[in-house]
Amino acid sequence: MTRQRVIELDQPVNFRDLGGYKGLGGRQVKWGKIYRSAALNEMSTRDMATLCKLHITVDCDLRTSREQRAYPDLLWPGARLVSVGLYAEGERFEEKHALLRFFHHIPVFDDYLPSIYQRVLLNSHSEEAIAKVFKELLRLPEDQALVYHCAAGKDRTGVISVMILMALGVDDDTIARDYMLTDELYDFSWKKQHPTNEKLSQIIAKMNVTRGEGPAIKGITETIRQGWGSFDKFWVKRLGLSKTELAKFRKMYLED
Repeated sequence: MTRQRVIELDQPVNFRDLGGYKGLGGRQVKWGKIYRSAALNEMSTRDMATLCKLHITVDCDLRTSREQRAYPDLLWPGARLVSVGLYAEGERFEEKHALLRFFHHIPVFDDYLPSIYQRVLLNSHSEEAIAKVFKELLRLPEDQALVYHCAAGKDRTGVISVMILMALGVDDDTIARDYMLTDELYDFSWKKQHPTNEKLSQIIAKMNVTRGEGPAIKGITETIRQGWGSFDKFWVKRLGLSKTELAKFRKMYLED
């Protein structure tokens, strides 16, 4: 069976299968189980039929509550919406990490994207959201699939993708190449944004129109490795998930 990395739809852009990459022990990430996308608030009847054929039953919306209210997802038959909201809104987005930096060897980044990704990663609200996506994947039936998305399918979706691929043991170069595919698939333009005066919305808009850079993912990968020594330790200590759940996740999403 020929598998497609990019799924062409009438309305949603940047819709991709996360499968096919080589993971832990040389095992391949399963095709047809985990999908990433840009916004799903506009879809044709044919788009919905395609998502049904892909057996996608869970839609994890990573956008803020304001974005979700203004541009709600269109759900296809059999789909369940899970509101995740990766970015903490209000004061929690400004959460400080002085104690984390004191107790862990967390790197400092001068560039915009890696520093903002690190800021998201180390926010307790965002960590709860990341864990929520993993919990949805852990309870997903074998014959079903899940999609997660934000507005552009780049930053918030990119953070979740990096975490999933790290959990499955995919190497950094491959993770970076998957992240960079967005630049080829999405026209970053202010015309595609929905500007507001809120600080968080301004940050989101700036990220959405900033082209991705491979080194940006180090804001996640190096923060985890230097701060906690390994993804496995971060999974337990920051995401609050168990070693047993990590083993189950790998069994579910890596080919035998």
